[in-house]
Amino acid sequence: MFTLYPAIDLLNGHCVRLFQGDYAQSTIYADSPVEVARAFAKQGAKWLHVVDLDGAKVGKPENREIIFEMAAETGVNIEVGGGVRSMATIDDYLAHGIKRVILGSSAIADPDFTRAALKKYPEAVAIGLDVKNGKVAVEGWLAVSAIEPVELAQELIKAGAAHFIYTDISKDGAMEGTNLDGAISLARAIGQPVVISGGVSSLSELRRIVEHADSAVSGAIIGKALYTGAIDLSEAEEMVTSYAR
Repeated sequence: MFTLYPAIDLLNGHCVRLFQGDYAQSTIYADSPVEVARAFAKQGAKWLHVVDLDGAKVGKPENREIIFEMAAETGVNIEVGGGVRSMATIDDYLAHGIKRVILGSSAIADPDFTRAALKKYPEAVAIGLDVKNGKVAVEGWLAVSAIEPVELAQELIKAGAAHFIYTDISKDGAMEGTNLDGAISLARAIGQPVVISGGVSSLSELRRIVEHADSAVSGAIIGKALYTGAIDLSEAEEMVTSYAR
């Protein structure tokens, strides 16, 4: 089943979108992220993709109360990334109704923690493969490692990883289309489906992803296109449902 993940990025308590991961190029779309979450839920969202951008920079959750309120108010499944770098943080999120946490930087910086998290919560941990110039980016996309995404993913699959999110940073927030070929290539190389993120810009493009991704892409994260009105979430959910019938 193909899944849509409306994105809510949190910065200084606001709902924002960045351009290509640049914190200096942020646009505030709403002062109340909880209201945005409620709106997405009313439009049929089954999951929300939430990123604590403040947390990604400092290495610990900075917007947890807002995220907990989203979970309590909407009843929608929520996955959270940004600043998840300890088992205590994972325990805390899952105890407050969050369904899945996303590990990005820690997958490289702290492999022992990542493996422990995958062992303890194999179905509640996703690995964020944020790619820039063919390498995995870390620290809230502020730095680029020397590690290739296929290499990292293959190692983590051995540790039990089953959920992967592929983001081509050059596409994120640019409204110029996704790197679908990159996502499919990665998925086939590692033998696991991935969720694609970054650049989904229109309903027609989303339809192409659903039609041609076969078993390689299991979902899509949509951000800026929802906030600008380029994609209507209700229409997108209906389109995805029609292909599943």
